[in-house]
Amino acid sequence: MIIDDVHRGIHKRKKRKRIGRGPGSGHGKTSGRGHNGYGSRAGSSARRGYEGGQTPLFMRVAKRGFNNRAFADVVVVINVRDIENHFNDGDEITPEVLRAKGLIHGKYDAVKLLGNGDLTKKVNVKLHRFSASAEEKVTQAGGSVELVVRPSRTLSS
Repeated sequence: MIIDDVHRGIHKRKKRKRIGRGPGSGHGKTSGRGHNGYGSRAGSSARRGYEGGQTPLFMRVAKRGFNNRAFADVVVVINVRDIENHFNDGDEITPEVLRAKGLIHGKYDAVKLLGNGDLTKKVNVKLHRFSASAEEKVTQAGGSVELVVRPSRTLSS
């Protein structure tokens, strides 16, 4: 082993490639883009998964089975802790009120109350779903729980 050969070519910081700086640099003229073609143009970029014309992996791999995930309900969750922090004694809590307070947002099919946290306030909760522990905590605090039935989704024909 040649001892000075061990660290030869190892640098702490790699210098950036300075393209378009003349023929002596090795990256002049076409600046590493080759001659003509799609890659030489401004704004060119291959789409995700493009393999240079070779059949892409996602097309070569067999696709089997079916999953109902696309048709599942989108459920937004809120915890008992959030009700304790954002509501007063005697308030009525509905999905519209939660949206107005900024506790839920986006598109959803159902709002579910979960039991994380403690509740000391007497509130009336009207939501689509409840966990058993959340329902118990609300009733123990002296509040009431009411299921709101949403209109069922029907497939348009």
